[in-house]
Parts: sequence; C-alpha cells; structure tokens
Amino acid sequence: MKPNETELWETIDRELGAMEEVQARKVIDLARRLLPNLTAEDIRNPHDFPELNDTDWQYEDGVLAGIQGVRIAMRAMRNRREEQG
Repeated sequence: MKPNETELWETIDRELGAMEEVQARKVIDLARRLLPNLTAEDIRNPHDFPELNDTDWQYEDGVLAGIQGVRIAMRAMRNRREEQG
C-alpha cells in the first residue's frame, strides 16, 4: 500500500475507534440507569438481565454493534488490500 493510503486506513480506524468508545460509554451509562450495578461484562449478556429489555437501551446497543461491524469490515478490507500488494 502507498504511504498516504496507509495513513487513510489508520485515520479511519482511529475515528471508528473513537466513535466506538463514545457509544460504548452511552450503552453502559444507560444500562446502569436501568440497573446500577451492571458491569461491562454483564452488558455483553443482556439476555441475563430483563431490565435491559428497554427499547432505548436496545437501540443504543444496536448502534454500538453497527459501529463495531463497520470497524471489523474496514479492517478486513485493509487486510485484503495489503495482501494484494
């Protein structure tokens, strides 16, 4: 890959990482409003906590999943590009 292209991929990954951090914080904060003692690990298993059957929380968690999916896809695209030379 060209140096400018490498910088672009790194910039995109950093931006997605920042978005992911902000959204993850929103998900945890909202979950803790619903159930104050939840940990980040607890939130990974929302089916164990009926209190998380909340449309606002589910929406924010879905947004987080979307950001994470895009970040994974972008990394896969970068890896394929690098393998191609």
